[in-house]
Amino acid sequence: MKFSLRHYGIIITGLTTALLHISLYSDFGYFDWIVLNGFGTIALLLAYFLPIPYFQSRHLIISFALTGYIWLTIALWLLFGDKTFHFATTAAIGYYAKIAELTLVAFLWTDLSEAFEFEG
Repeated sequence: MKFSLRHYGIIITGLTTALLHISLYSDFGYFDWIVLNGFGTIALLLAYFLPIPYFQSRHLIISFALTGYIWLTIALWLLFGDKTFHFATTAAIGYYAKIAELTLVAFLWTDLSEAFEFEG
């Protein structure tokens, strides 16, 4: 796979999202769903980019899984998340993570649309 700007965007925004979630372990603990979300994002990013034939043959499915995972994260934050914004609190990290996640979805969408142009 030859990396383009959108691939670097997927990596940077995906790792940003994951690290923002993982950084909350001191407040919530390792087995909280917020922290585990960061590890899940990293796992899906690895499946998306690693040159393992099993994952590469299912690249489209993994792309949809990663996109769905991010939308699920956003929906769960909208339902259960702390939406009070105070600059130096963990509640603000939710907003920063959502910006990174929406940017990640945009990069994934451009990568997916590029893949469909090559097939069609």
